[in-house]
Amino acid sequence: MSVTRNTAGNPSRMLGNRWRGTMQRWLNRRAPRARTITLNHRRLFILPTGAGFGFLLMLALLWLLATNYENNLVFALTFLLVGVFVVLPVHTFANLTGLHLQLLRTRAAFAGDFAEVDINLRREGKRKRERIQLAWPPEEGAYVDLCDRVSADVCIAMPVVERGRVQAPRLRIKSRFPLGLFCCWSWLDLDVEFLVYPRPVSAGPLPVGTAQTEGECGEVRRGYDDLSALKPYQPGDSLRHLAWKQYAAGRDLYSKEYESRTDGRLWLDWALLDGRDVEARLSNLCHWVLQAERQNMAYGLRLPGTRIAPALGPEHQQQVLQALALFPKWGI
Repeated sequence: MSVTRNTAGNPSRMLGNRWRGTMQRWLNRRAPRARTITLNHRRLFILPTGAGFGFLLMLALLWLLATNYENNLVFALTFLLVGVFVVLPVHTFANLTGLHLQLLRTRAAFAGDFAEVDINLRREGKRKRERIQLAWPPEEGAYVDLCDRVSADVCIAMPVVERGRVQAPRLRIKSRFPLGLFCCWSWLDLDVEFLVYPRPVSAGPLPVGTAQTEGECGEVRRGYDDLSALKPYQPGDSLRHLAWKQYAAGRDLYSKEYESRTDGRLWLDWALLDGRDVEARLSNLCHWVLQAERQNMAYGLRLPGTRIAPALGPEHQQQVLQALALFPKWGI
């Protein structure tokens, strides 16, 4: 259930939401979603870092010192450092511009864990690229250097909370190379979508043989459900099981044999977890799936509107987990 927060009495929050919405629309126009992106001047931004502003303050103090004491050596040092500061943004910008990023693959994850994505970075020309960071803040992400190689595959992770198909937010790429006085960055939308399975939660031992049977499959056991056959009466048989109709017709005295049929296959059935909410049932079924795979037991899945026959193996496990992940949020 979505929760609507009242922001009418909080002007600062309303202003912040409006600002974020404006920036998001501007980014969508300037850097639209794509699975392959080339960084250029339209996508990159650059500003001095905290160290850069501190460097500017030091330059101002050196200038005042040189002016006050009329010291040519301090003047020379000040002009040299100003020249370094002026050319630094060019080198920092060049460390990212022209890079090609391509989405390779995403890996499914369980709710409450980290989902991973593989991204390829490729440079053009002979210029080396160093200390490039890819991350979903506030995560640290990964750093990559393109010095002795033209391209590299980078794996980064993002925490996922809810099951289903999760659209990842914009990814940040940034660099402070070479001296850390300027930061060049960009926010990229590589159309990253994760498949998130329910979080496994223990529900006790596997429900072997507890599901209802279908058709002729199953294990036959002696019981009191269905009439199986007639056998000659033996002393000690229950009088309730005597075949009185056959005896009245002039035949010998017989006793009735009954049987009950239980399914010997492992069915992970939605109905076995009756009384629990939707997410709890899915989490319990997910735990049973992993447990059955570890024990090398063929298993099937029954959900409202979905039935997957018993099988075993990575492909079957993925099919079952995907059915659990994409089950409607609030049931059927």
